[in-house]
Amino acid sequence: MDSEKIGSATFERWTPEEVATALEAREIVLIDVRTPQEFGLERIEGALNFPMAYFDATALPPQQGRRLVLHCGSGLRSERMGKIAVEAGFDVIAHLEGGFQAWKDAKKPYIGTDFASGEPKRMNAGN
Repeated sequence: MDSEKIGSATFERWTPEEVATALEAREIVLIDVRTPQEFGLERIEGALNFPMAYFDATALPPQQGRRLVLHCGSGLRSERMGKIAVEAGFDVIAHLEGGFQAWKDAKKPYIGTDFASGEPKRMNAGN
């Protein structure tokens, strides 16, 4: 994990492997800042959708012992929103570097859409 100090706060960049391990151990709350349409088509199982267009850092869930990790499609939006959260008073916040694309490139499982039926479907990035 890479990190940088922003004032007295810490902004972390996590790898897909780190996010997967922490998500499975229930050590993080994963926040997807993509649009509801993007989230509906494919998403990391267990992630909450908190679209960038409506992003209000003060409305993020409290950390309560679990780190908040943001992600988007490529990492650009989540990095921007993470820095806004730090400016809003979060001491530590993280994002998935490379976003959902990095997750798929790392061959991590996700929920996609079966285009034949329109139903959600568990996918591996290799599918």
